[in-house]
Amino acid sequence: MVAVPQTTFPRLSTLNTLGGMFVLGMADNLIAAISDTSSLWLFHLARTALALPLLVLLPVLGFGTLRARRPWHVLARNFFTATALLIYFGCLALLPIGIVVAGLFTAPIFVLIFSALFRAESVGFWRWGAVVMGFAGALLVVWPEEGGLTWLSVLPILAGVFYAIGAIGTRAWCEGEDAVVMTASYFLILGIYGAVGLVALTLWPVEAAAGADGWVQRGYVAPDLTMVWVTIAQAVGSILGVVLLTRGYQLGEASFVAINEYALIVFASFFAWLFWGQTLGMVALMGIALIILSGAIIALRSR
Repeated sequence: MVAVPQTTFPRLSTLNTLGGMFVLGMADNLIAAISDTSSLWLFHLARTALALPLLVLLPVLGFGTLRARRPWHVLARNFFTATALLIYFGCLALLPIGIVVAGLFTAPIFVLIFSALFRAESVGFWRWGAVVMGFAGALLVVWPEEGGLTWLSVLPILAGVFYAIGAIGTRAWCEGEDAVVMTASYFLILGIYGAVGLVALTLWPVEAAAGADGWVQRGYVAPDLTMVWVTIAQAVGSILGVVLLTRGYQLGEASFVAINEYALIVFASFFAWLFWGQTLGMVALMGIALIILSGAIIALRSR
């Protein structure tokens, strides 16, 4: 029996993917509005409390399902993805968003390395060259302009490692799972992280630093109006962004969608400049360019 090629719609796929990256780039920049006074843990718990009812409503309206075929596989995959995003959101208050997003987007490099080491995937010259290029780009991105590498600098790349494991899990553990149940379990785990962080910092409080430096150290903080609207916007924006990205993958070829995802770096950096006046140095911009080129080569040579 001859397999029928799946029809793709490149333009619609690109529009959906770029739309999702636009929404996420804008929504993620809102964290800077609350990081001076609020708490990472409260944010994740509150966002999950808002997002889960919206996700429960989708199957009622005929979109997707909350029934997982392999629940433990779905939870395992989303443990790694949620951990990556926990680190990512923690870094948003402490580093320029362009650098944080670029660190997360080192994930394709680690997907390739882990696939070669643990899944016996054959990797040719071009893709190994892309790995070297990507690591060079990552080093340029995280190395401070004044020199001197710190643990904070490498945290976005650690997020990329966890995100890579989640990506492999999506392929290996969660084939055929619905996007709604995948998204819901991701929010659920982040909500659990938020609850655990709040309880821990209530039982064993620490003296939080002033401003954004205390974003990760604070426990419960009474929500103000800014916290409320940012959390709502983040919940809606995250769901919309994921839905548009999922639609992009459904309409287009995965390798090209993966390249279009790198638009998040551009959109996030643009809104960081527009909202907060954040700019990146030439060294960081060169590193971002190398990471994008590396990811593009890996995606195209994986076809």
